[in-house]
Amino acid sequence: MKIKIDGFVLSIIAVIGIAYFFPHWGMADSGVPIDTISVIGISFIFFFYGLKLSPHKLKAGLKNWKLHLLVQASTFLIFPLIVLAFYPLIHSVGQQTLWLAFFFLAALPSTVSSSVVMVSMAKGNIPAAIFNASISGVIGIVLTPLWMGLFVQKTHTDFDFMEIYTKLILQILFPVFMGLLLQRFLGFIAQKYSGQLSLFDKSIILLIIYKSFAQSFGNDIFSTVSFLELLILFVAVLALFYVAFFLTGFVAKKLKFNMEDQITAQFCGTKKSLVHGTVFSKILFGNMASIGIILLPLMIFHATQILILSLIAGKRATRLDE
Repeated sequence: MKIKIDGFVLSIIAVIGIAYFFPHWGMADSGVPIDTISVIGISFIFFFYGLKLSPHKLKAGLKNWKLHLLVQASTFLIFPLIVLAFYPLIHSVGQQTLWLAFFFLAALPSTVSSSVVMVSMAKGNIPAAIFNASISGVIGIVLTPLWMGLFVQKTHTDFDFMEIYTKLILQILFPVFMGLLLQRFLGFIAQKYSGQLSLFDKSIILLIIYKSFAQSFGNDIFSTVSFLELLILFVAVLALFYVAFFLTGFVAKKLKFNMEDQITAQFCGTKKSLVHGTVFSKILFGNMASIGIILLPLMIFHATQILILSLIAGKRATRLDE
């Protein structure tokens, strides 16, 4: 089976390389208005996200409540609890930062487009995938900061719930609401130009990733992380994915879901959104020097989840041909 390398993953690697060799463009005193462009871009991303949401489809999707409950529990409860179990093993500031990065990954909502695509490839329950992937981003606006607030305050004294939620409401929730409000009039535009909008989304995300890593490289933050710690980080990302994937599948079988619902539960419940992750990191951590390290597990997870779930989806799809 031929494995296709995701172009966006290659773009992320390229942007990190640019940040390493040219970090000065992303520094606070550079004069390049990356922060302003990012804030405006983020608002447009979530405005178009709202335009793509169909209120009728979301209302119809409420019927399969057991499946929805499992997907959201996997995303916002199982993942954080797995990482939380390792908190007592932290003994240094460096380990604290890496653990916080993992916990941030674990607390994020599911991704929308790739979740639906993967479920479609595996011939799962597509309407349920659309509902869960869509609603996950909205739930994450509330739950992700709540989870992070338990620990970020200990390492980042500027963490202010009122300020965080004000930014989330203005930059994310309000644009989503406006998109939903105008969906019946402008929804066709989001559908017609979905390819161009996806390219816009990815461009803004790459810009935020560049800024984050440029700051970390410029402040020499990665010198505090050893090669062994990076290797452990990669193995831990794989372990986190597989534990959550099989645990979600186990619960789905115990609840006697059919195969289509099992696929949707596992594929939507174990995805993490790079879009929300980069946006939330900017809002939750601001100009924190180690933000590049905070995003590192998420980007490794993004690449591995696409590769592994593509392989699993292909295998699951063949069950109907046998």
